[in-house]
Order: sequence, then structure tokens, then C-alpha cells
Amino acid sequence: MTYDIEVAGVKRTLPLLPLNDSKMIAAFVIFGDVELTVACAGKLLEKAPDFDYMVAPEAKAIPLVHEMARQSGRNEYVLVRKAKKLYMDGCLEVEDRSITTEGEQKLFMDGKDAKMIHGKRVLILDDVISTGGSIKAVEDLVNQAGGNIVGRMAILAEGGAAARDDIIYLEPLPLFDSEGNEI
Repeated sequence: MTYDIEVAGVKRTLPLLPLNDSKMIAAFVIFGDVELTVACAGKLLEKAPDFDYMVAPEAKAIPLVHEMARQSGRNEYVLVRKAKKLYMDGCLEVEDRSITTEGEQKLFMDGKDAKMIHGKRVLILDDVISTGGSIKAVEDLVNQAGGNIVGRMAILAEGGAAARDDIIYLEPLPLFDSEGNEI
């Protein structure tokens, strides 16, 4: 089963994958899809509020934040990591639960990045917002760092996230029942 979508003028066919016994999601992955990433980054920048830094969680948002930085002429962005790395010092951390990750996970922001965004206008990015858990975790880290959140953006708003008025997105993405019908 598949779902056809057009985002930023680019058409893709997404496979439907089971989330549980009664619900499926359309797998939207920008990894390796340069055309889609470039188009979406440009459209999101057209809608973006003024910002100083962009912050995104790893991993699927990495190509998006990188391309948005490139297109906007910025040399820096912040990645929130799923594991603390040896080169990270003075990390901030928060717990997160995502619809596409089994169980709870921790997210980490390097202390150097936290100092960089302190008092700055921060735009939070992700590829897809569904339950909002990952965005909330990134918000918590930005708040811990003293950043001023000016916007939350994603390529797609999945399911009920499309009804939120606190996110900017390009297209809605429905959820599906076990038979592939939109719910």
C-alpha cells in the first residue's frame, strides 16, 4: 500500500508501514532525496519568521536543516543528538518519546551550542511533526539554553498535528488504518 503526495512541487509515492495493529503511517524520508530536500528547504524559508539559529533533532531533519542553512547563507545550525558524544561538553539533556522510536530516548544539546543560542531567536525544524513529542523535547532544550523560540517548522504535519496553530508546515500527512484508509 502506498500514498501519493506532492510537497513543494515534488511528487512522491510513500509506502504505508504499520505503526501498530490498527494504524499505519506513510514513510516520508528525505535522506538521499536531494530534489525533495532542496525544494522543501526553499519553501520553508519563504514561510520562516526572522531567526538567528536553526535547531533540529537528529536524524531525519539533518538534510533539511543543512539545506536551509545553505540556502539562507548561514554557516551554523544546531543539532540535538540522540546520544552524548565524547566531544560534547556541558550537555543539556531531556527525555523524549517519538511516534517512530520505540520507548523513551534522551536528547542532548552540546554546551557550546547552548551558549551560542542563548538569548538568540531560534527556529526549530523537523521533517515531520506527528505527536509533537520530539519538537517538545527540542523546545525544552532550547529553553534550558536560554534561546527564544520564534517558530516551529516541519515539511509535513501528520495526523492531528495539522490542526495545530503553533507550527508552520508545507503539507498535511494523514494517518491510515490497517487497511490503508485515511483516518
